[in-house]
Amino acid sequence: MADDLGWVHLVVLVAVIAFGAVVPVVPTGPTLAAAAVLAHDEAPWELLLVLAAGWLGAYLGDCVVFVVFSATGGRVADKVPWLRADRPAVTRMRTRIEENDVAAMTVSRLIPAGRLPVLIAAALSGYPWHRFAVTCVFSAGAWAVLYVGIGVLGGAVVPSNTVALIAAVVVAFAVGVVPKAMPRRHAT
Repeated sequence: MADDLGWVHLVVLVAVIAFGAVVPVVPTGPTLAAAAVLAHDEAPWELLLVLAAGWLGAYLGDCVVFVVFSATGGRVADKVPWLRADRPAVTRMRTRIEENDVAAMTVSRLIPAGRLPVLIAAALSGYPWHRFAVTCVFSAGAWAVLYVGIGVLGGAVVPSNTVALIAAVVVAFAVGVVPKAMPRRHAT
């Protein structure tokens, strides 16, 4: 493996993404896209390692969130008003999870600010751990493919590695943050 992307870097990438899944202020999408740009520049097979590291980090982080809220759910829901079971938003999330859990978890992972509410609703509603562990494989994988794809696209379109890295980070940031900042329209 090249000096720029060694196994230590992959372990750090897993750790950063897992931490960012638990503490959502860490920009995990741009981090994964930047790693993909570097891997794309070095050797195409390294993209598979970056994809696996991003997938594993997202999976582990989501599992931590689910386990923590499964264990502390009732106490947390009592302190955070929007988590109460009688709230319409929580009821809608639970219904979507029950209707099609794989789709609900995957879409929530790809929509900015959608992952945590759905994970928390699943944990608080008693969604089974074994089922979560399976559905999370798909949602974390889809997320990793999206951001590695952004990095590959940046590395393929822009000839300069430095410019490609900056472009991939900017695009990944825009995909992950700009929709959060836009005002929401509520159906009447």
